[in-house]
Amino acid sequence: MAKRPVKIFLDSNVIISGIFSDKGSPRIILDILCLDFPFIVGATGKYNIIEIERNLKRKMPQAFPLYQKYFPNLNLEVISLPSKKEIEAYLGYTSDKDVPVLVSAVKGKADFLITGDKKDFSELKKHTDLELKILNPSEFLNIFRRLYENFQSE
Repeated sequence: MAKRPVKIFLDSNVIISGIFSDKGSPRIILDILCLDFPFIVGATGKYNIIEIERNLKRKMPQAFPLYQKYFPNLNLEVISLPSKKEIEAYLGYTSDKDVPVLVSAVKGKADFLITGDKKDFSELKKHTDLELKILNPSEFLNIFRRLYENFQSE
């Protein structure tokens, strides 16, 4: 029986960093997702997309067409906006502005939430009741290397 692919949930900052830099861990993660490996799938939330598009239109409108061109290549599952009730269940886990991101990752049954937000998400690593792990992009690449090696040896 085939194993379920590992699901990674990308926070807005990882997507933005990866699209607009040709170096670094966020870009490598986006490139990996574009390769469509069978053992890994990506997701993000509708909440994240709204945040990305709002910030790009406001701060870097000239870059918005690049985002629109590149984003579909990522093949990301987009998790619907969390309900007020879903958000309330996770209040206090992280800053209020980031609770919808956490809820979207949980709702999407992600194995990993990948974020570059050290300040707000670092406290989340202490919550042992979460079924997902919170990692920065570099930490995830170490895990990806092992996933890829296992895939190659099968």
